[in-house]
Amino acid sequence: MTTQPDPQTLGYEQARDELVDVVRRLEAGAASLEESLGLWERGEALAARCEAWLAGARARIDGRAGAGGSADGSMDGSADDDGDDTDVEPGD
Repeated sequence: MTTQPDPQTLGYEQARDELVDVVRRLEAGAASLEESLGLWERGEALAARCEAWLAGARARIDGRAGAGGSADGSMDGSADDDGDDTDVEPGD
């Protein structure tokens, strides 16, 4: 059996990809009870790591929005809501 890296050392994409693999293996139902328990525990640790990454990303976005910017990337807090992805108003 190969040693798996500690989930706390994984980047988001690595943890997410391994979690997807763990879920596939559990859903296949071919693992023994002991192996299934190990997979479940590994999956829980990977899910917690992914959640920590996402919480950190959310905090960074919220921090930037609170520092004069907004979540849509505009610095004055106003968003262009006409849906055309431009900041040019008619007549400009």
